[in-house]
Amino acid sequence: MRARWVWPSAIAVLALVIGFSTEYRPIDAPQAAAQHAFDPVAFGAQTYESQVVPELKRSAVDLSVLLPALEQNPQAGGQQYGRRQGDGPYNYAVRGTGVAAGVRSGLLQVTVPGAPPDTQVYLQVGPAINGTALRDAVGFITFGQFLNQVEYADAATALNNEVKQRVLAGLDPAALSGKTISFVGAFTALTPTTVTVTPVELEVRP
Repeated sequence: MRARWVWPSAIAVLALVIGFSTEYRPIDAPQAAAQHAFDPVAFGAQTYESQVVPELKRSAVDLSVLLPALEQNPQAGGQQYGRRQGDGPYNYAVRGTGVAAGVRSGLLQVTVPGAPPDTQVYLQVGPAINGTALRDAVGFITFGQFLNQVEYADAATALNNEVKQRVLAGLDPAALSGKTISFVGAFTALTPTTVTVTPVELEVRP
């Protein structure tokens, strides 16, 4: 007789515990993914000026030093001066001074003293700024910080957009031809003889 009463009592207690421990949400409550809501614009604004630019300036190696080293031994030069994740290409924080030549398809060619004769150096001057060099050259922005590949890509785009607003706004690339310019930025080593720098600092010398 006692066993008949024990089971209903146990079930009642269990239901009471579940009731207290269960969180009820309305059907229109935001989901976890929606609450995460990565904001690329905010990421760019909060990260570019305060972290990315200072790190690139701190770790930048002069192109007159880097490019001959990479020509002599790309792997050793990459290990010494570059940063990469996994087996991806090396990314470099660089600085340089040279004479600007013509601009084509958003790329300003710069003749940099000390660069190997067969290496062409370009600055991205817009309107489109492509690539992930700024994100990948600083070393502290990694895939594991983001929810997925889309957010990781959006972070790189956000930093490029900061360059357009802070460095390139109002710049007339065609007017730079023949002038000496100094720059700080980053590039991804995709081809041995082409260096395409995304600038975070660009100064036209008198």
